[in-house]
Amino acid sequence: MSDIMDLCELSPAYVRAIAPYPPGKPIAELARELGLEERSIVKLASNENPRGPSPNALAAIEAALPELARYPDGFELTRTLSQRLGVTMQQIVLGNGSNDVIELAGMAFLGPGCSAVSSQHAFAIYLLATQARGAHNIVVPAKNFGHDLEAMLAAIRPDTHVVFIANPNNPTGTMVSAAELESFLARAPKNVVVVLDEAYNEYLAPAVRCPSLAWLARFPKLIVMRTFSKVYGLAGLRVGYAVCHAELAALLNRVRQPFNVNNLAISAAVAALADQDFVRESYELNVAGMTQLLEGCKRLGLSWIPSYGNFVTVKIAPSGGKSQAGAVFQKLLGLGVIVRPLANYGMPDHLRVTVGLPSENARFLDALEAVQKA
Repeated sequence: MSDIMDLCELSPAYVRAIAPYPPGKPIAELARELGLEERSIVKLASNENPRGPSPNALAAIEAALPELARYPDGFELTRTLSQRLGVTMQQIVLGNGSNDVIELAGMAFLGPGCSAVSSQHAFAIYLLATQARGAHNIVVPAKNFGHDLEAMLAAIRPDTHVVFIANPNNPTGTMVSAAELESFLARAPKNVVVVLDEAYNEYLAPAVRCPSLAWLARFPKLIVMRTFSKVYGLAGLRVGYAVCHAELAALLNRVRQPFNVNNLAISAAVAALADQDFVRESYELNVAGMTQLLEGCKRLGLSWIPSYGNFVTVKIAPSGGKSQAGAVFQKLLGLGVIVRPLANYGMPDHLRVTVGLPSENARFLDALEAVQKA
């Protein structure tokens, strides 16, 4: 054991201090723990598309199976994205999920002696990617659970190299307007890279979406991130991408693993992009499902944070000065319903609930009502 401990001491202190990211509880694990049938469990914890992937994507995966002996080539996906988004292929960087793109930004622009700015209650990976490079995290207090862009601007120091902004934000569902964001970009120091995480962009009503890709010509230090893990239903294949100035893309590609996105993910993503009917139907399902959840929460006397994503963060009122959200989470697990507790995000009184299919939303609301009455 002492030899192992000695080896661990070889790791930088900032790496040893990292608390690993806690993923949502898998269905199979809960089934094993409680002796439940997997098909009886409802998982509303990880902001996945409850419809699964597009049938076109599944067909593309099957067609790609005979080529698994070949190393992946991202040319077709990059070209498809270029044509759909109206940017050059040189502006696109593929990632093994958008998490990978966050890590690439950290590797390219952060290191000891640097800092990165992010918001309180923002995606935990921003902090982990910064800490893993030995850089300092500057966490700005949230405003109504969302990004306070004015405070974030004021928090930028001479050693700040990166600012992370999630729009909409996970896990709170909050969003800053296009006007606020454009003003921030115009005033941010020219030597600071702004990483704009738009993982939930396709769940936004078209009228409120930011023209972020059009901003790239004016703000050359902007990196826009998107993913196929949400509305496209490909979370299990891990594929995302960044769009930015070609020179920034070249830097990200220097630290990117050569074959970081696999063949099945590439084929599925290309097919998913072509199936915009599936995207539209998923958006409409989410709008209806959000209404169903919020009406149910209102009926149960619960408050929530207004959300622009495919999830809603619900407040569980404390009792006797003690948080009850953790206990409610555990009771819901016992009823075969998985949601996401947010204590590790500094929100011990909240649970995040993904919008599911109508039957799944109803199951959650019924379970929550049963827990309240117990």
